[in-house]
Amino acid sequence: MVNSRHLLHPENQILVTKSTSVVSVSVSPTHSFSKKPVASIRLIPGLGVEGDAHLGPTVQHRSRLHIKPPPPNLRQVHLIPAELFNEVATAGSPRLHPGDLGENVTTQGINLKGLSRGTKLRFVSATGGGAGTNAPTVVVTGLRNPCPQIDKFRAGLKEKLILRDESRQIVGRLAGVMATVETGGEITPGMKILVEEPSVRLPLECV
Repeated sequence: MVNSRHLLHPENQILVTKSTSVVSVSVSPTHSFSKKPVASIRLIPGLGVEGDAHLGPTVQHRSRLHIKPPPPNLRQVHLIPAELFNEVATAGSPRLHPGDLGENVTTQGINLKGLSRGTKLRFVSATGGGAGTNAPTVVVTGLRNPCPQIDKFRAGLKEKLILRDESRQIVGRLAGVMATVETGGEITPGMKILVEEPSVRLPLECV
């Protein structure tokens, strides 16, 4: 994990990790497993990523479309840390690239799986400008559960995204986190990410 220095942004008293940034952004208008990296994505409040197949106020993932009434869409935006790509490559698998696992935002310098539920991630310019409440913002809702589609994309990869204890019980998941859109706006590679955790920490569960 990247070594980071932390400070409080004077305007909002938001935790800033200086090395946290957006590596890549991706979108897919279809329910393909992987998404295509693009120059920018636009967040739509309460819906998700403009032009993405998972855009909507209620759940859009095909495995859950049968649920009636449809539950709220807690998976509007998918984020994965770029550090995971190195971990997978070290474990002997071919290197992953941004968008391969279907994420919308590939991050650097944030321990996403260690965040609290309800954490806000604000995306600001590389110089730190625009850090007010109008900055594009997502709210972390939970973990992505590694699904069987991962092995269809690359055989054996799913198990590399799961942490197990000595008795083979699952104790962690590495496939990134899901979030909803609180404030809309454009996100581009190179933007910094401000991390605002809630006063009461809540563990992330699969959503």
